[in-house]
Amino acid sequence: MKSIVITGGAGFIGSHVVREFVLKYPDYQIINLDALTYAGNLANLKDIEGCSNYTFVKADITDAGHILDIFKQYLPDGIIHLAAESHVDRSISDPLAFVMTNVIGTVNLLNAAKEIWGEDFSGKLFHHVSTDEVYGTLGDTGLFTEQTAYDPHSPYSASKASSDHFVRAYHDTYGLPIVMTNCSNNYGPNHFPEKLIPLCIHNILNNKPLPIYGNGKFTRDWLYVIDHARAIDLVFHRGKLGESYNVGGFNEWQNIDLVKELCKQMDEKLGREEGKATQLITYVKDRPGHDLRYAIDATKINKELGYQPSVTFEEGLSRTIDWYLENQDWLDQVTSGEYQNYYEKQYQ
Repeated sequence: MKSIVITGGAGFIGSHVVREFVLKYPDYQIINLDALTYAGNLANLKDIEGCSNYTFVKADITDAGHILDIFKQYLPDGIIHLAAESHVDRSISDPLAFVMTNVIGTVNLLNAAKEIWGEDFSGKLFHHVSTDEVYGTLGDTGLFTEQTAYDPHSPYSASKASSDHFVRAYHDTYGLPIVMTNCSNNYGPNHFPEKLIPLCIHNILNNKPLPIYGNGKFTRDWLYVIDHARAIDLVFHRGKLGESYNVGGFNEWQNIDLVKELCKQMDEKLGREEGKATQLITYVKDRPGHDLRYAIDATKINKELGYQPSVTFEEGLSRTIDWYLENQDWLDQVTSGEYQNYYEKQYQ
């Protein structure tokens, strides 16, 4: 039986990856390792928590000794590393937390993998999941490729860029078997509502302002989170060792156009007068170092591994809204306490 540790498996993207592997590969033992910070929620995985090939372990990747003990106990053949501090705004407020989790935490995992695997790397793999934000920003044209030079502009993207470099360095220095994926913006079920789409869904439901940074012209390439989980599965099993793969949807939207599309669908689904949600749009002061545009060239993963997104953005957005409308208890639970304090500080 293959044993795989998935870090950050109670988070937004991680929970979908855990579910993909637990259900698709019953012969794999999946160990979900998560610190359960504000963005980690075991309620994301209620449907699979009883599966015989699933185990949850609460651990912080910044605790090197604990991580090594866990690796010695479960002897994973593979590590899929998603655990990260990921919100740009939070990184501006507290950059050191991002250094600790994203850089030190990644190196702790690399060291633990190297120690338990010793000199025999056969059948072993460290899959590092990263972001397109490490590439910096684009103008009105062009796409990020796997050869694009790194140019991070926020403490978050700088910390992820550093972690990427460490993963590659362990491959080049120690021969550690690695693959990497750099993905565009994700959306979908279970997304913590500090990010744009779930934030707007929550605020429309509660008739609160929809905060849009600057002029709303910032552009992102959006990918449905379940399609990202499929891509991670593909690269983990069929990617070439030492290679990086960009994952995107060829699906660019300016923030303001995205929010207007979301408002339109929300009004329809809630039976409200068309244009009601749009009236909630409120422009707020732009954040420092805000990148203008991200866009992924996903040609490599498409040609080498046959990957294609399964849904259009409009369809994926509709599914996402439906999930939040059907799971308002989940939304209410995660928008209390610490999140409310953060929201007030960030947007008011």
